[in-house]
Amino acid sequence: MTDIIKKIITEHDINDNELKLLIENADSDSELFSEADRVRRQIYGDKVYLRGLIEFTNYCRNNCFYCGIRRDNKNARRYRLSKDEILNCCKEGYALGYRTFVLQGGEDPYFTDDRLCSIVSEIHNLYPDCAVTLSLGERTKESYQKLFEAGAERYLLRHETADAVHYAKLHPDSMSCENRKRCLYDLKSIGYQVGTGFMTGSPFQTTENLIADIRFMQELSPDMIGIGPYITHKDTPFSSFPSGSLELTLRLIAIIRLLFPYALIPATTALGTISHTGREKGLKAGANVIMPNLSPAAVRKKYELYDDKICTGEESAQCRACLERRVSSAGYRIVTDRGDRAGI
Repeated sequence: MTDIIKKIITEHDINDNELKLLIENADSDSELFSEADRVRRQIYGDKVYLRGLIEFTNYCRNNCFYCGIRRDNKNARRYRLSKDEILNCCKEGYALGYRTFVLQGGEDPYFTDDRLCSIVSEIHNLYPDCAVTLSLGERTKESYQKLFEAGAERYLLRHETADAVHYAKLHPDSMSCENRKRCLYDLKSIGYQVGTGFMTGSPFQTTENLIADIRFMQELSPDMIGIGPYITHKDTPFSSFPSGSLELTLRLIAIIRLLFPYALIPATTALGTISHTGREKGLKAGANVIMPNLSPAAVRKKYELYDDKICTGEESAQCRACLERRVSSAGYRIVTDRGDRAGI
């Protein structure tokens, strides 16, 4: 396994058989994590970038089988933040040292291009030293263009699985793997810094699916790669499926760091949900971004993509102070910085 790790470091690629061995074998984890951390420190030092997450709507037109805010979940308590509420989140976040704001929501028809462009434009004008990131799902190229012109610079859209057959097992017929990929290439062509990623341990997932995910990302060449464990939600068709594992997620973070040395890789909230020290372990495996929640505490529990999500009761300042301690204890430091991908 040492030879495979050496090859991935020197060539930033390995063949499918070598990748399969690395994904399925836990024996090399210690060496893998060590090398991933070394590469991450070589490029980004000990810096950890914060993204202030504002979950502004949990309405969604889609019916993804794994998601807690899916359209047909009648137990979901729906909400939308107003423009003023979103701007208040940014105001508080800026004072706490956040220089990237991530507007994330379900695919909510209420938020038209005009409404979203008005919000994005105002954030951009009020905080010109900050990056505005959007995570709003699938839209038309024309919509993405309007939002880019309004001031959005980054877009996060996890492809979830690059295999069309697997994709169809996770989503209703109204959605397609082809369209999800089309959106990502549209975003790239417009000029966004693009983030994608996938769930580890999702229902029906195979090692071959994970290899397909990595090969797709090599074609796309994203700036940001977000992966996290699949976590079951009790009110979905997949409620009986087991959640993904911490170990596999960490292994894939490390592999991705070595294959994509310049990528921005978050230690996700889902990692912290399946393990109390999951985010710290994610940083040690090669991650360099954390996305704490700036949403009002009153709505955080309502944005429930999966069960038992952490940090749903904390105020933003509490969350920031807690993260400072956790990141420091892991041997890294939070910086007040936009945190663009190295080399841009």
